[in-house]
Amino acid sequence: MPRVAGQIDRAKSGAILDAAAAVLCERGLSAPLDEIARRAGVSKQTIYNHYGSKAELMRALFQRRVGRVIAPLEGPDAEAFPEAALAAYARAILSALASEQSVAMIRLVVSSVPTAPELTRAAYEASIRPTRAGLAAFLERETRLGRLAVADAALAADFFTGMVLGHTQMRLLFGVPAPLDEDHIEAIAREAARRFVRAYG
Repeated sequence: MPRVAGQIDRAKSGAILDAAAAVLCERGLSAPLDEIARRAGVSKQTIYNHYGSKAELMRALFQRRVGRVIAPLEGPDAEAFPEAALAAYARAILSALASEQSVAMIRLVVSSVPTAPELTRAAYEASIRPTRAGLAAFLERETRLGRLAVADAALAADFFTGMVLGHTQMRLLFGVPAPLDEDHIEAIAREAARRFVRAYG
């Protein structure tokens, strides 16, 4: 079977990002690239060829997650069914938060602010900022189409995200158990989307 152009690069990139997430959570932001390379089954030079630096590697790691979270807002039916799109977005956020690795990564980034500000800033710029921007852009589109009436899309995006995360994120970050099974995630996602659309409809 002929090899698809870029197939190996995509496979290597996925392996590197998976290894980076695991190693960084285990050993912190000072984790050596050699260990990430070993886990990924590639050379250290391959990591530099793909990403150039640890900051860019972290940026790519968070960008991958952002892509998964905002995907429901960019689907073909998203604009026509804003409540369903918002519920799917909420599900994606909560499903990511339900991952132990995701919580460990957030803790790691927050605890590293004093010692590795350039890496933690890269994480913010690649994760929280584009996630909120993606939601705000969706709300602006819905307002232009007349399905929602949002005066300040950035502020409304913060409101919606706050409704979805509620106290759950803080509980998890502090090591306090929080119910995030599929039924609980679904209930939060549907209710947050319903209330948001009612408020801004």
